[in-house]
Amino acid sequence: MGPWLGAQVGAQSERWTLWTPVAFGVGCGLYFGLLREPQLWVAWALLALTAGLLACTRRSPDRVVTMALVLAACMTGGFAVAKLRTDAVKAPVAQAGARPQWVDAWVVDIASPGQGGQRLLLAPVSVGDWAARATPIRLRVTLRPGTTLPRPGDAVRVLAILNPPPPPAAPGAYDFARDAYFESMGAVGLALRSPEATSFERPAPWRLRLSMRVNAARWALTHRIVESLGPETGGLAAAMTTGHEAFIPREQVDALRAAGLAHIVSISGLHMAIVGGFVFAAARLAIAAWPWLALRLHGKKAAALVGLAAVGGYLVLSGAPPPAERAAITAAAAFAAILVDRQAISLHALALAAMGVMLLQPEAVTEPGFQMSFAATAALVALAEIWPRPVREIDVPWPIRAVQAAATWTAASIAVSFVAGLATGPFAIQHFNRVSTWGLLANLAVAPVSSFLMMPGLAIGAALTPIGLGQAPLEVAGWSIGLMMRIAESTAAAPGSQVVVASAPGWALPASFIGLLFVCLWRGPLRWIGLPVAAAVLWAPRPPTPEVWVAADGAAVAVRDGADAILLRPDVKLFGAELWARRRGLAPVASEAARDAVFACDRWSCAPQPGAPVELSAAWNLRRPLKPGRLEALCAQAEIVILRNDFRPESCAAPLVLTGRDFAAGGSAELYRTKGGWRIVWGQDQRGRRPWTWGYDPR
Repeated sequence: MGPWLGAQVGAQSERWTLWTPVAFGVGCGLYFGLLREPQLWVAWALLALTAGLLACTRRSPDRVVTMALVLAACMTGGFAVAKLRTDAVKAPVAQAGARPQWVDAWVVDIASPGQGGQRLLLAPVSVGDWAARATPIRLRVTLRPGTTLPRPGDAVRVLAILNPPPPPAAPGAYDFARDAYFESMGAVGLALRSPEATSFERPAPWRLRLSMRVNAARWALTHRIVESLGPETGGLAAAMTTGHEAFIPREQVDALRAAGLAHIVSISGLHMAIVGGFVFAAARLAIAAWPWLALRLHGKKAAALVGLAAVGGYLVLSGAPPPAERAAITAAAAFAAILVDRQAISLHALALAAMGVMLLQPEAVTEPGFQMSFAATAALVALAEIWPRPVREIDVPWPIRAVQAAATWTAASIAVSFVAGLATGPFAIQHFNRVSTWGLLANLAVAPVSSFLMMPGLAIGAALTPIGLGQAPLEVAGWSIGLMMRIAESTAAAPGSQVVVASAPGWALPASFIGLLFVCLWRGPLRWIGLPVAAAVLWAPRPPTPEVWVAADGAAVAVRDGADAILLRPDVKLFGAELWARRRGLAPVASEAARDAVFACDRWSCAPQPGAPVELSAAWNLRRPLKPGRLEALCAQAEIVILRNDFRPESCAAPLVLTGRDFAAGGSAELYRTKGGWRIVWGQDQRGRRPWTWGYDPR
């Protein structure tokens, strides 16, 4: 056993470098997992320690010691880089509870629509009476329904209520405010009026002007695609080409999500791989078809340069969202490997790409897109390493060769979809709490359509549309999108198309990630030791389910009733309520009839009826007090009283009373019934004191 185990460890001598980005990512993750922000000197001290560890490797006589020193250096370096990045991007953040302000701003881009409607990304020139040093660099405003969208590059004036980016919808849920912090988005708001055209004395800075011109071209191309293909398929085509999701019908998004095909819409690794691979193959074929050029040019390297240019162009065309940037870095690493005569698709190239992404964006380790993208890619590259290479026969009749090729392609497609689904499954469960039962079959059906028709058609159509020749390829893409939607709708309508799974404890996802990486990176049979660890999200025991959820501002409440989550205000904070319900494995019930069966509600408050799962009263009026005696009655008939504001009577008979002041300090809340009363878990306690949880003080 000893010699065999030593041989297994010795087989990893050329693969230990694959663990350097893993160690770097662990360092980044440790930083973002802190509940208190470390001082800046800690980062510089860790950088000095990193340099010292790397210097020690030059005198290390033992390879194992060298490996340990390098991995330790990567871990400390990841922590330090994450801290330096956090300090480098700090910017002003709006304060909560601000009154409506007139915002004079440049329209940077049309943001993806939210549940409230269309949204604009603005670069403010001034915000009401706010000081210049307190004005956010970027802010996002939701427009009123029916508002005509301005174009990127327009100067507008709009009256809006601005607030800091929202905290997590539930304790321990994904922190969208952290994303906003690293995007320098210091405020989100609601427009009270339609934007008005205006003008400014000074032009925008040159970098902003360049960004707006690119976004204006993207917006114009989006309109051309939608007008060319119609609203049914044009919205999806535009989203996959330019990244603008403003024209996608909500029903299509729901169908794609239920079918496990929602990743098609977001521009990420799949799109970059198809576009870059298609252009690379087309360029190489064109060079080979011209004998004079083929004799004077290295066809593969020239095609790699063309593919690299295509990836860069697509990155600009898509608006360079973070997933597209990460995918472009990965594709660039693959094409660079070709240019230096290395294997393009390898774990070493993937490790280099992952390290490059984390050096530029260490916050990516907290994002589901990064986790799922690199987990799936690592699994697929590991699959390619062990995939059997059949011997090519000589002089085989073409019908037999066609059947063999079809069988090989089918087997490879099934294996790729199956392995990618397994690799991304733990992340989909933990972050989105959805399992698409028929997602594998839907992806198998859509893969040839998207790879050979849809994405090439969109790429060629987008390139030829400015000169008026893009109609034919866009029509091919539109037909393939229609076929994809028919597959998605059929899959979504199938019995049990989606299963809701509660989130596992916080430790389970990192454990699954490490286990998955061990399966992919280790060479030899010992790799399967990591398989049960990779499945930690599946077998980890779920935490107890809370009885009550309250939104971060006290404006929405949900009560557990068996396996259902009854929303007391079905039309308010619906996204947050649904997210919380899925995280706890509950089915959200946004029905007034179901609510009225157990709670008596009017416009301003709710009170429990006989048979209510929890004796809870809630009042969410902000400015006007309730009718005389109403608040006292709510306190008298409930064990929990939730008040959005501080209109609390002097004497309240309820054992537990939560007011707006509590939510301002604690954020969202989950309430658990205990033998002695109630236990409250606050969202802010899970977030800690970090720059994205309290904002940036310009002083």
